Amino acid sequence: MPLPDLDDLIAEVDSICDTAHRAATSQEQPDWLALLTTAAGVAGQLQALADDLVEDYVEHCRMHGHSWTDVGAALGVTRQAVQQRFQAPHKRYGPETMTGDLRLAMTHVKRAAVQHRNNYIGTEHLLWGLTAETNSATLLLRSLGVSPDDVHRAVGARFSVGASQAAERIAWTPYSRRAIAIAEERARAGADTDPLIDCHHLLHGLARTGRGVAATVLAEAGLDLSAL
Repeated sequence: MPLPDLDDLIAEVDSICDTAHRAATSQEQPDWLALLTTAAGVAGQLQALADDLVEDYVEHCRMHGHSWTDVGAALGVTRQAVQQRFQAPHKRYGPETMTGDLRLAMTHVKRAAVQHRNNYIGTEHLLWGLTAETNSATLLLRSLGVSPDDVHRAVGARFSVGASQAAERIAWTPYSRRAIAIAEERARAGADTDPLIDCHHLLHGLARTGRGVAATVLAEAGLDLSAL
């Protein structure tokens, strides 16, 4: 796949900047500030896409047992630097932000990671925890014609046994972080004060992320994303 060169990007900026040339008939130069603003927007989109590309492969490296030291070496940075970039802050996912049902689900999430010797929390662990007991996520699945028990068994079959490193705190993978971020947004949108993340919010986040084991299992189970 050929990447766009600088001339291609300049042409794109010029074509999508509606206001840049409106005053060109009365002056010799276009509106360079408007073009700069548009260029910055395009650059931001490219950077976000590049970040998603790297995060996708970090996700797979962590899922297949590579340590943060391995990932840092592949990216040419230190272990500390790569953890700061890709490892979610612990406080963000504190129990005070979650309902009682979601806190209970998280105990199953952590247990699944420990039992399978995984040093990461992936979307499969989150979906396993959400479907371990009856909660708003399992009720939502049933209302949409999807069996939580079937989902639980299907995601359990996807677990792989790793070689966890006791010195490393279990970290959230990029897809899991994206899912919880979507869940936070959903919780805030539906609450007037101090929103708590519930199980159905996280289920929505896993489905909307669209990548990772959880999204694959949910799609195979027949979950219609638009129905959420």
